[in-house]
This record gives sequence, structure tokens and C-alpha cells, in this order.
Amino acid sequence: MKRIILTTLLTATSLMALTNMEIAQKSDNVTDGFESSIAQTEMILINASGQKSTRELEMKTLEGENGDKTISTFLTPADVKGTKTLTHEHVDRDDDQWLYLPALKRVKRIASSNKSGSFMGSEFSYEDIGNQNYNKFTYDEKVEEVDLNGVKCYKGTRIPKDENSGYTKQVSWVAMDSFLLQQVEYYDRKSELLKTAVFSDYKQIDGVWRVGRIEMKNHQNDKSTILIWKDEKIKAGLTDKEFNKRVLKQ
Repeated sequence: MKRIILTTLLTATSLMALTNMEIAQKSDNVTDGFESSIAQTEMILINASGQKSTRELEMKTLEGENGDKTISTFLTPADVKGTKTLTHEHVDRDDDQWLYLPALKRVKRIASSNKSGSFMGSEFSYEDIGNQNYNKFTYDEKVEEVDLNGVKCYKGTRIPKDENSGYTKQVSWVAMDSFLLQQVEYYDRKSELLKTAVFSDYKQIDGVWRVGRIEMKNHQNDKSTILIWKDEKIKAGLTDKEFNKRVLKQ
């Protein structure tokens, strides 16, 4: 009888253990369901000396089963006003991304080989603002349960499937109670720590979790970029036609 009970407990424990991929899937799921959103966002660039410059932008996103679509329009300051980026995310292949430069009145396609480049001079890359769907990665088997600033987290390693990725691996921390992403470390093509992103100020809008702040710290150049969502509306009624490449020139 004792052996049966022990076997049952061990089986139950085994079933309860989550893999890194399952954790990533749950983390994706808790932020799904917004349908479409319009957000007023602040981007703060901080150089190695601590000097700051601020940009204002509007971000529109349309949720999709095979990847979201996002268009970002810079509103201030004058030197970037009217610049737009459009991303069509794909779960099973490279994302499509375009940049509109108002001074040239030209739409430029971002090549896959260039997606590790800086997004508008920030510490985010074009890859970072693209699709982070859990299916875009393979996962290390090891799952650690750790404390991160007082939050109990699952810590695990994921590897981008995209051969053009600027990263060899990413290490993520996901809150054990809510499955909200807390932190990601990004390792460059030399497998050295390049950047750390900290996700915070989560809030629920109509029952859907949305991030309020992301700080990306570049450890190799001592620069940082902070994205702050100042106001966001979800289930905004946006449609596919508002994320067409032709919209960039309007």
C-alpha cells in the first residue's frame, strides 16, 4: 500500500512539473485576448552619461492567430515626427517589417539580416519589437525556481529558431503565480550578455493583462531605453486595412 501511495505521489508531482515551453505558452496566453489596441507611449533614451531624450509615439496593434500586426508612429520630437514602422508578425517564418521615413517619403523594407539593428536609435532592435511568440523558440530542459526581487519565478533558457537572429540565447524569468514575464537576458552572437529587459507596471484592462513599462539595458555600451505605456485602449475595433503597407505614406 505504501509503495502504491508513493508511486501515485511521484506520478502526480511529475505531471505537475512544467517544461520551459509550457511556461512560455502560459505566459503568452495571459496577455492574449486584447483583439486590438491603441496606446500612447513614451520612449526615453538614456546615454552612457545618463543624459535623457524623450520621444512620444502612438502604437496600434491587431491581434492575430498567426501573429500580431503593429504600426508605430512617432509624434515628437520634430526630427523623428511622422516616422512609422509596420510589423507583420509570423509564427512560422520571418516577420515582415517596413520603415517609413517622411523626409524621403519612402518606405524601406527591413531585411531579415538587418533585424538585429537598432530600432530608431534605441536599445531595442527590430527583432525585439517583432514576434516573441513561444513557437519562435526552442527550449532548454532545465527549469529553475528562483526569487527575482521578491517575486518567485520560473527561470529558463530559450533559443531563437531564426538563423538571422542577433541572439544565441535568451534567459527568461516568469512569475510563478501569474505567468507574467518579469525579465529577459539577451546573449549576442558571441554568447556574451548583451542586454537585459525588465518588464513591470502590469495592469489589467477589461480583464486582459498589459505591460506598462519595459526597460532595456545594454550592458556593452551602458545605454538604456525605457518604454512607458501612458494610456492604452484595448478592443479598439481596428481592422486589417489599417495595417496595410500603403497606410505608412498616409
